[in-house]
Amino acid sequence: MRKLNKVYCIFSAQYLPHMGGVENYTYNLAKKLVEKNKRVIIVTLNTADAKSYEKKDGVEIFRFPCYNFIGGRYPIAKKGKEYQKLFAIFKERNIDYIIVNTRFYLHSLFAVKYAQQKRIPSIVIEHGTSHLSVNNAIFDKVGAIWEHFLTSRVKKYCNQYYGVSLACCKWLQHFGIEGKGALYNALDFTMIEKLKKNVSRDAFCQRYHIPIGATIIAFTGRFIEEKGIKPLITAVKRVQEEYGNVYLCLAGMGPLEDYIKNNVEDKIILLGKLNSQQIIELLVSSDIYCLPSASEGFSTAVLEAAACKAYIITTKRGGSVELISSDDYGKIIDRNSEDFIVDALKESIADVTRRKKAVDATYLKVQQNFTWENTVEDVIKVFEENNKTL
Repeated sequence: MRKLNKVYCIFSAQYLPHMGGVENYTYNLAKKLVEKNKRVIIVTLNTADAKSYEKKDGVEIFRFPCYNFIGGRYPIAKKGKEYQKLFAIFKERNIDYIIVNTRFYLHSLFAVKYAQQKRIPSIVIEHGTSHLSVNNAIFDKVGAIWEHFLTSRVKKYCNQYYGVSLACCKWLQHFGIEGKGALYNALDFTMIEKLKKNVSRDAFCQRYHIPIGATIIAFTGRFIEEKGIKPLITAVKRVQEEYGNVYLCLAGMGPLEDYIKNNVEDKIILLGKLNSQQIIELLVSSDIYCLPSASEGFSTAVLEAAACKAYIITTKRGGSVELISSDDYGKIIDRNSEDFIVDALKESIADVTRRKKAVDATYLKVQQNFTWENTVEDVIKVFEENNKTL
């Protein structure tokens, strides 16, 4: 008897409650597939000591025990009795399609090997535009060698690769892989519009003692070197010397929290980890969103900022250039050096009219092109229209 509801299995080395871009991509993709009456299974590694198995919002989640290398950034499965018990349950599931998020984990290699063994059509979705970095030249070199080796293994079991942006597809060429196209990172635009209705900039400013008429610059994301936190803070301090009524609000958490705390001044505000409503409140209340990142796939934060009508300043890393395709939509800087950030901030603060035109244009572009509705339809088409070649 033919199954009416196809079963999509998403392999992702990290998943909620562990926070990150890939985790959010997996969550939203699964959520929207369920809304399309598809069955969804997520197979991940238990980096956050969560339930090893649960069914939540119609999604079955298997979290295998693991070793948390590099602070959980590179988890590796811990095979033992608990692993074998969980895997025995997982093997009973009848899966139609397999989606693998990122290619450089052993978890990903296991996924494509399993797909080939069970003759299940599979695709790999790339989320990066550079090698994984731990900001140590020696370890980064070793890591790059390992990444090339592991990718060569993954290529033996899967030949269908996509990216969360076209920039990610271009990065795949570095490994001799020709990407098939973009399955874009996206937004739940309807949800963001609902969250925006409860926001008051005046209330936000009053809470954090920001005067009326101030220019608010926002950053949301992980506090890691790659995101450009350090040059952003020093750049804002320089801008404040010329434009006194400028505030920087930093939302997130990560290894650089102590650095940020040591550099917080009256007009630099550390907000810490925020929930979805609080992030939208920050972005709606902000004039400028600045993400001077050294490495991105396609930042969810940039998309959220655009949906909240904050003017975007970011680097030409990843998919941001596909959203900010010209100066009519925001500002793309060549690299995340302090001088480039200073110039971009000063330019945007000085020209309010141009800034407002840009945020309206970017808002419309996100609404029309970067929604989960579009991405999930594309994912379904990849499998259902090209099933014979997968």
